[in-house]
Amino acid sequence: MSARGAVAAGHPASAEAAREILVEGGNAFDAVLGAMCASCVAEPVLCSLGGGGYLMAAPTGQDARLYDFFVSTPQARRRPSEIDFYPIQADFGTATQEFHIGHGAIATPGLVRGLFKAHGDLGRLPMCRLVEPAVRLAREGVALRPVDAYLFQVVGAILTAQPEGRAQYCGSSGDLLGPGEVLSQPELADSLETLAREGEALFYDGEIGQRLIADCAARGGQITAADLRDYRVETRRPLEQRYRGARILLNPPPSSGGILLAFALGLLSARPIPDGAKAAAARAALLAEVMALTNRARLETDLQAALADRASDPAANLLDPALLRRYASEIKGRAAALRGTTHISVVDEQGNIAALSVSNGEGCGHFLPGTGIMMNNMLGEEDLNPGGFHRWQAGQRMTSMMCPSIAESADGSITALGSGGSNRIRTAILQVLVNLLDRDMPLDQAIAAPRLHVEGGTASLEDGYGDEAKVILGESYPALAVWPPHNLFFGGVHAARRTGDCRYEASGDPRRGGSACLA
Repeated sequence: MSARGAVAAGHPASAEAAREILVEGGNAFDAVLGAMCASCVAEPVLCSLGGGGYLMAAPTGQDARLYDFFVSTPQARRRPSEIDFYPIQADFGTATQEFHIGHGAIATPGLVRGLFKAHGDLGRLPMCRLVEPAVRLAREGVALRPVDAYLFQVVGAILTAQPEGRAQYCGSSGDLLGPGEVLSQPELADSLETLAREGEALFYDGEIGQRLIADCAARGGQITAADLRDYRVETRRPLEQRYRGARILLNPPPSSGGILLAFALGLLSARPIPDGAKAAAARAALLAEVMALTNRARLETDLQAALADRASDPAANLLDPALLRRYASEIKGRAAALRGTTHISVVDEQGNIAALSVSNGEGCGHFLPGTGIMMNNMLGEEDLNPGGFHRWQAGQRMTSMMCPSIAESADGSITALGSGGSNRIRTAILQVLVNLLDRDMPLDQAIAAPRLHVEGGTASLEDGYGDEAKVILGESYPALAVWPPHNLFFGGVHAARRTGDCRYEASGDPRRGGSACLA
């Protein structure tokens, strides 16, 4: 069956928005931007006009480029005693985690400027058309899925921190909306329509921007007119990594996810990947080793020297010194924002490829008055920098683990992919690439296959690898955590693909309620 393209996203409404735009004649970039707007409505914990993100774009016949519209630190810090900044406990059911929210946690947002920059460069349909699915969804409401209701419960302390949030996210009983209940956002619908008509200036120089500046000045925030005026979308050359005859395009510095994924692919490229059910344990051991070494690259500025001191380490000469130097010079010391991410992938019949990852942290708990827009809490990350909170370097693009990627295989297939999941983003994408390129798995199976993640001396393993893998990993990682299949801890890789013989495929990760469709 002929198709105009393929879409994968974190919510069915986002995927449907992209499909609708493709059917109407929009290209992959129109579709991914329309889906992003729909995600601001359907996935409000993960995506907001008050956040930021990245778009990996490969237009037909042109060089690929990475649009960096992630958040930046404010140009000046207020004294800690002057800012609205406080902890809350996120409740995951089996554990809790401390997040920080308030006006003082807001970093300079880039999503709106990124939306208009990418549309101006690459879009085909008018902006008013791109926001139509999101506006309709915000006015008519979206029914919460179980995964959405769970996320509401996790960050309930943020969603209900202020009266505006309680009015939006709670039902008549006063409890948070649950599965099947409908979330309506009429103020956000108005904001999307007005932005589409008036352009990005409304957000950065006009009425919405003025509200943000005044709100921060009066209520302990740190965003000023200069922050909004000076914010720029950066267009970067993708980081390219060759692997098994494939060309992998990754998010370059100052994002950290792409360069760490390049480290891991470089390590794996020198070793055969055990395949088949009987090799699951050996494959798990190899991946765990590579993940551990990559984690050291994240934590140690001079990993190459550290490995060189261990002559018995077979990985000592496999890491690219130039990449290590670039990591040390461009990423180390930057404020990091790692949480609350969703992803959208689109390919179209003209051969355009788009992979987009966005984040709002968890939200700062405050809506921009009268807009329906909850601002980000990116300055509230626990590991913001080694010095702790309120010591970030001013006026600097923050780093992120987000890594929207494109894989061009030797057989001519092209795959757009990316993931949510904080530090698990890089390991989730790595394992899907291994499943596609080394194990020749169909796209849906490559995403659904069991995953593992190694970090901080702990190995986390999805059930499905088998008992032998548990034994082998347990020998190196006594703190082995075995999770049920398809747990959202292991990220959410949403991918769209055009095969070498021009067929379209797409798959949304079941771990995060992903959805996929053909246009």
